[in-house]
Amino acid sequence: MEKREMVCIVCPVGCHLEILKDSNSESGYKVEGANCKRGEIYGVKELSNPTRHITSTVKIKGSLFPRIPVRTDKEIPKDKIFDCMKIINEIQLEAPVKMGEILVENILGTDANIIASRSANNHSC
Repeated sequence: MEKREMVCIVCPVGCHLEILKDSNSESGYKVEGANCKRGEIYGVKELSNPTRHITSTVKIKGSLFPRIPVRTDKEIPKDKIFDCMKIINEIQLEAPVKMGEILVENILGTDANIIASRSANNHSC
């Protein structure tokens, strides 16, 4: 049986998981060491289809600060992170921007949007 060990990152407990391939299981894997159901789900997902939320910043003109925080509104496949970051790094906004505003819709066909994590008003010096 193929075995993989990892630490769960779903919560601060950090359970030490041992994931085994198991053809008799509905998910195809058996997870040991998880103290909760979320850890089991994380272990299977991490081996079958790992995903992550992305947080970053983008440039903005006309605001008090030169950058504002942005994030994905849902997880994207881990193998698309670098391509997603290339797009995020090219974004240049103009103030005003409202928190929650969609800046890039359906990035890379993932059904996830890049949204502003903070509002930015016009700033006149």
